Amino acid sequence: MTATTLDPRSALVVVDLQKGIVGLPTVHPASDVVARSATLAEAFRAKGLPVFLVRVTGGAPGRNEGPAPSGRPAADWADIVPELGPHEDDIVITKQQWGAFYGTELDLQLRRRGITQVVLSGIATSIGVESTARAAHEHGYHVTVATDAVTDMDGDAHRNSVERIFPRLGETGTTDAIVELLG
Repeated sequence: MTATTLDPRSALVVVDLQKGIVGLPTVHPASDVVARSATLAEAFRAKGLPVFLVRVTGGAPGRNEGPAPSGRPAADWADIVPELGPHEDDIVITKQQWGAFYGTELDLQLRRRGITQVVLSGIATSIGVESTARAAHEHGYHVTVATDAVTDMDGDAHRNSVERIFPRLGETGTTDAIVELLG
């Protein structure tokens, strides 16, 4: 469903726009996702609404069939990209899983601020963003995804999330449409 409204107590949740992730090959340029996420962040900050910057610093325990990481990541791998800050009032959430809710303070921090809706952006659409959107929906938040402020390493996975999953979890819209809804 196309984004129609934003709750007065909305928050922006930016997923994994960190130095080690934005350098990965994606179907849409990561630089565009960063720029649009920065536009959203500035609009939320200007309205006095919270901005949550989520970063991943490890992987969840358990087996998977993916290749094991080789070598050590760069020292700044988990640093939020400078275009986003963090700014003084931003809340940085560090996760070890795909999604930003499990094992973090995200839900607690949102509830403390009376947040009823989350707007999501970031990388990767089908992994961190979708996992966070699903959990937000399960936690009872209204969910909106900025579809031009997300990208993935896999085009089919990106399209599946944007076309089939996100509309079932809430609303979707472009960065410009969401900024316009902020008024």
